[in-house]
Amino acid sequence: MRKSPSPEQKPPALVIGDRQRTVRYDQARLAVIVRSALPACVEVAGRLGGPLAGLGVVEISVLGTRAIAKIHREFLNEPGPTDVITFPYGEIVVCAPVAAAQAPEFGHTVTDELALYCIHGLLHLAGHDDIQPADAKRMHREQERILKVMIMGCSE
Repeated sequence: MRKSPSPEQKPPALVIGDRQRTVRYDQARLAVIVRSALPACVEVAGRLGGPLAGLGVVEISVLGTRAIAKIHREFLNEPGPTDVITFPYGEIVVCAPVAAAQAPEFGHTVTDELALYCIHGLLHLAGHDDIQPADAKRMHREQERILKVMIMGCSE
């Protein structure tokens, strides 16, 4: 039997905004998947001690290539676009064109690939890290597990 979340594990509010115009995806489905994944990620935060459970709101922005490349360079000193960047205060940015390029390789729709990026960001906020290979492997397994459950639950 699953433990119900303690008051400290109450999921934060979730705000998802589309700030790009080049890639079409199902915004409603993305919101359903990510909102459904949030409690599982908060549960992970309870185990790992990440800041997610203590946040009042998490803001996710879907960006284009130029916008995410600018953030990538400014905050991480890395050139070019990337898939997802997570800030510890509760902001996650994901890149729609990167998702569109990567989705076919992994057998995902663009929407599901974006959902994976959002879950990845939420797991960073939950306390996961992916710098060391073993940690990255654990995080990858966790995000794939959560995404699979959420996609199955949203397939109607």
